[in-house]
Amino acid sequence: MSDTVRDLVIIGGGPAGLSAAIYASRSMLDAVTLEREASGGQMVLTGEIDNYPGLPGTDGYGLAEAMRAQAEGLGAHLEMDLVTSVGRDEASGLFSVSTSTGVYQAKCVIAALGARPRRAGFEGEEEFTGRGVSYCATCDGMFYRNKHVFVIGGGNSAAEEALFLARIASKVTIVVRRDHMRAQTALVRRLESDEKVEIRYQTSVVAVEGGRLPSSITLRDNATGTLKVENHEEGSFGIFVLVGREPETELLGNLVERDESGYVVTDDRMATRTPGLFVAGDARRKPLRQIVTAAADGAVAATSAAAYLGLPVEG
Repeated sequence: MSDTVRDLVIIGGGPAGLSAAIYASRSMLDAVTLEREASGGQMVLTGEIDNYPGLPGTDGYGLAEAMRAQAEGLGAHLEMDLVTSVGRDEASGLFSVSTSTGVYQAKCVIAALGARPRRAGFEGEEEFTGRGVSYCATCDGMFYRNKHVFVIGGGNSAAEEALFLARIASKVTIVVRRDHMRAQTALVRRLESDEKVEIRYQTSVVAVEGGRLPSSITLRDNATGTLKVENHEEGSFGIFVLVGREPETELLGNLVERDESGYVVTDDRMATRTPGLFVAGDARRKPLRQIVTAAADGAVAATSAAAYLGLPVEG
């Protein structure tokens, strides 16, 4: 792979990466898209999507498959490979993208790296991850059919996942550390009207304990500092941590500027401070992180890459 210099390497096969692959193909770029897992990224794990324009009520897997098929239909080259590092030779301006199978050289790189779930930080969180603590309701929700689940978080993701879990679990308790939820008003109203959902404001999870599976959860009243231990039968409840995401930008090292939260700073063309390096999707600093905005980022990034290479672009 190192003997061939491609126009573009796209890192990540989520909505930003797949959109970039579509636009790169339309611009006739010699590009390859590298995804470490299945195409679609985190989108695949979303059970129901009702805010993607023109496709109300679709699901993440179906939308991911449609994007993948469209990209490949246009001639996009998609590879399943794990990227381990990204470097740039100052003299030639070429990028070296190292993977688990070799090295790609390219004139441009679009990093659509996405973000990973943020930990809540309570005692026992790491110990019980995968054994009572989860970060994806649509992945693990069925393990808690007719059981009590706790959802930690107050944003849109927490609200959406709580609504999904309410269709499966016997009870959903949402633990919100503030005195209000940050989720959209419409979502909060749906939660408040669901008889299976209880919202505990100004509350935090301090610890989860048990044997092989959790059997107790300790909650703190953030207004008074009072601790309350709730004991349950082992394995009778689960905890879903939905307190946001952290950008996966470590691969880019010093090639990019980051804000105080670790998100990559780009301009409106998705360009970073390194010529030829563009960042699209959830890993970059922006006011809204949704599938539709990630797809838009990918389109802009691919068009900017074509312009950087001096090729005609779509207007």
